[in-house]
Amino acid sequence: MDVSDSSEALAHVAAIVARGPYAADWDSLTAYEAPLWYQDAKFGIFLHWGVFTVPAYGSEWYPRNAYRRGTPEFDHHVATYGPHREFGYKDFIPDLRMESYDPQAWASLFREAGAQFVVPVAEHHDGFAMYHSDRTRWAASKVGPQRDVLGDLAEATRRAGMVAGVSSHRAEHWFFLNGGTRFDSDVLDPAYQDFYGPAQREETAPNEAFLQDWLLRTVEIIDRYRPQVLWFDWWIETPAFEPYLRTLAAYYYNRAAEWGVQVVLQYKWEAFARGSAVRDIERGAMTHIQDDVWQNDTSISRNSWSWHPEQDYKSCAALVAELADCVAKNGALLLNMCPKADGTFDPREVEIVRELGRWLGVYGQAIYGTRPWLVPVEGPTRAVEGSFVDDAPVEYTDADIRFTRRIDKMGEHLYAIVLARPASGTVRIRSWGTHLGLLLDDIETVEVLGDPAPAVWRRTPEALEVDLTDAHADLPGVAIRVLLASRVTPRRHDFIHE
Repeated sequence: MDVSDSSEALAHVAAIVARGPYAADWDSLTAYEAPLWYQDAKFGIFLHWGVFTVPAYGSEWYPRNAYRRGTPEFDHHVATYGPHREFGYKDFIPDLRMESYDPQAWASLFREAGAQFVVPVAEHHDGFAMYHSDRTRWAASKVGPQRDVLGDLAEATRRAGMVAGVSSHRAEHWFFLNGGTRFDSDVLDPAYQDFYGPAQREETAPNEAFLQDWLLRTVEIIDRYRPQVLWFDWWIETPAFEPYLRTLAAYYYNRAAEWGVQVVLQYKWEAFARGSAVRDIERGAMTHIQDDVWQNDTSISRNSWSWHPEQDYKSCAALVAELADCVAKNGALLLNMCPKADGTFDPREVEIVRELGRWLGVYGQAIYGTRPWLVPVEGPTRAVEGSFVDDAPVEYTDADIRFTRRIDKMGEHLYAIVLARPASGTVRIRSWGTHLGLLLDDIETVEVLGDPAPAVWRRTPEALEVDLTDAHADLPGVAIRVLLASRVTPRRHDFIHE
């Protein structure tokens, strides 16, 4: 497929950027504000699907590691499939059939899980497009499943009342398959250069042809699918991408303005200027409340973003803790699921997200539409700030609490999400005791979310104590809601007429 002349497509991009309201400079782009729908949504589903689910070995980095001598993936590939020259990564594509793929059933599952937005991978580092593309023959609509799997899911997502998004991991393709250039493999075959290439060295900056193609592939996705979430993986922070990122952001925001929709562009590290998009932290956490809304993207599995038989799955309790911790600090959680090559999910994943959905059905009022309180956390177990901090399970106690807040026409509500149910049957919230000084207002009412019985509670100098019943004792933790008493405005004293 000849896409060597991109002049017309680039002229189209330039025209949209010139039209405004956003210009391709950081001063203009930092006028962006994350939409209210996203600030309220809090929870979305991420999907890593692709050719790498056919070998289902190691992780989604199988295509890179299988061409790197000395890795378990390389040895597995040779032992299982033979020499790379005879059977390479491209030869897995016919087996990505997704014959049991049901986008309506997927959307129903995500809705049941409590997701408000869905972000499938459009293209991963391997260079295979899970959407219909006019810029490559290596697309799911033409080979493998031979259907526009991303487009079908976007339609089903919107029909189910959720927001449809996409992710792009294309940037890393510059170097991703370069291991195959160091020995006799099909990466060196000119017939497959348009799939495996460029396969350049990691130390080199991408050239103009690659950067233009990256831009135009992303523009194609924007125009064809109109995603309201556009998520980028790492490596776009490489300096060569900087002018293209400004152009892309202006294009995306201008298109959104033209279509009358509010969109979210997400990035890692320092790829975008602060305030011009939403910062995302991979498998990450914050220690403090952030001024701007942010996102933690994490996987349901601790050891992979794509499905393989040896998944180390997180528990529902662990996911509740991650979600509550994000929300308490003005963040959102994007939770990845791992579809198989046949278009189904591992039953263990389905059960975990359904349990999470049951939790949100009972306690979701403490999550959706909330904002941070004065302090985000109470208790001995604190998150470690940064990326890749979820490699090991964390044991939370009944003293570990995350706080959120809501102000509406009914008044001011505070929520305490207790991450482990107390064996004593009594929740103790020290931050809401009278002596600590964090909550100076009187408490009008106290409720245990999801429990129809009136709450039995007492406020002491040391804590607010709430007795629990057996309601929803099968779910992790519990959430408490308090309604604060209305504040009385002091009467004005008129010194003039004394």
